[in-house]
Amino acid sequence: MPSRPQHRLVLVNPNTDPAVTETMLSIARPYLPADVLLEGVTAPFGSPLILDPAALDTASRAVLALAPGLRRAGCEGVVVAAFGDPALDELRISLDCPVTGLAEAAMARAALGGQRFCVVTTTPGLATAIAAAADRYGHGSAFAGTFCTTGDPVALMRDAPRLEDALYRLCETVAAREQVKAIVIGGGPLAGAARALAGRVPALLVEPIREAMLMAVARLAVPA
Repeated sequence: MPSRPQHRLVLVNPNTDPAVTETMLSIARPYLPADVLLEGVTAPFGSPLILDPAALDTASRAVLALAPGLRRAGCEGVVVAAFGDPALDELRISLDCPVTGLAEAAMARAALGGQRFCVVTTTPGLATAIAAAADRYGHGSAFAGTFCTTGDPVALMRDAPRLEDALYRLCETVAAREQVKAIVIGGGPLAGAARALAGRVPALLVEPIREAMLMAVARLAVPA
């Protein structure tokens, strides 16, 4: 029998840590149909963790630097796997395939039906950028704000049990206080913790990598 046609997606990690790329790939692949191949590309320069607007700007330049290689690779879709969606619009201009962002996809799911939602993350320096993204994607009226864990984000990210606990406690507090229907765990590197919290939070928990994969597949018009 002839083999099924293969569709190629590329996950672009806008930070410089290849281990994060591999982690995100392993989390993303179970959400894809069997005939969609997912490959990963890591930013050639920038920061191992995007913590503030300056790092986000650098990540945008790094993502754009990958555009020629992505064109040559002939991929059919690209996912920009950082919650700030760095260079998303510019990459769409540069490439002849659909490009999907983590914040774009996660916020679309969280705000479905106009329901009130918020973002929980570890990077207070990106709160303004996250609010701007909510407005840009048309969800400003449903967006209740960004709420961040305390302490050093880098140290927290290196301690998975502590990270999971901090996010869980914050989600519980925010869900009760803000009366949100959905909570987005804001960050590609936070996907593992988001998966661990599924079903434990008193609101719909939205995991951006999952939502980005589903949106990217829909844009390929590939049956899920």
